[in-house]
Amino acid sequence: MVVIGVTPAQSDKGNITINQDYLNAIIRAGAAPVLLPMTEDESVQSALLTRIDGLLLSGGADVAPALYGEETLPCCGEILEIRDRFEISMVQKALKIGLPVLGICRGLQVMNVAMGGTLYQDIATQLPGAIKHPCYDTPRDKVHEVTVTEHSKLHRISGTTRIGVNSRHHQGVKKLANGLVATAYSEDGLIEAFECPAEKFVMAVQWHPESLSDRYPEAQAIFNAFAEACKA
Repeated sequence: MVVIGVTPAQSDKGNITINQDYLNAIIRAGAAPVLLPMTEDESVQSALLTRIDGLLLSGGADVAPALYGEETLPCCGEILEIRDRFEISMVQKALKIGLPVLGICRGLQVMNVAMGGTLYQDIATQLPGAIKHPCYDTPRDKVHEVTVTEHSKLHRISGTTRIGVNSRHHQGVKKLANGLVATAYSEDGLIEAFECPAEKFVMAVQWHPESLSDRYPEAQAIFNAFAEACKA
C-alpha cells in the first residue's frame, strides 16, 4: 500500500491539525495517509520524502507575499511563515526526486510560489469582475463551475470539461510559474487548476475535492489517480 504524506495546518494553540476529509479521500483511493510534522529541519524533510510515495499539500492560511516578492497588503489574511517555508522546501525537494505531488487550495498557491509564480493577495480586491470565491458557509457544496482544458491530465481524470466545485479561498494564481500549465478556469478567468507536463504527476486544484469526494465520483477520481501515480 502506498503512503501519502499530508501537510498539516496549525491552530492558534500550536497544535497541528487536518480536516478528516483529506484522510478519508486518500483511504478511499486505497492509500495510507500520514500527517507530516511541520519542520524546517532539512535533514528531517529529506528523510520524510524518502519514506513516502506522494506528497499532498492541504489548505489553510495565506502564503506570505514576501515569498513572491511583494509587500503584504491589508487585504492579505493570516500568515504562518513556518508553514510556508516548510511546504515550499518540501515541494522543491519532491520535484527534484520526481515524487508525485497534489496541491489543494492553499496547496496550489504554495506550489505556484515554490516554482516561481505569484498570487493575488485578495481576489475580490485585485481581480476586477471576480465572482465570489470565498464561500466558507457552504464548504461541502458546489457553488460554481470551472472549465477544464481538453486533453489535460485533469480532463482525463474527471472525464469532463465542466466541473462543479466548492470554493473556500480568497487568494489565487496571478502569474503562473514557468513549467506549469493551467488546466481549469472559473468564469472570471481565474486559474482553478494546473499541472506540470514534464512530471509524472504534479497537479493542483484551487477547490476542495476532498470535501466532495464522498458524493461525487469526479472529485474522488483526483485522489484515485494520485494514489495510482504514487505506486510507480
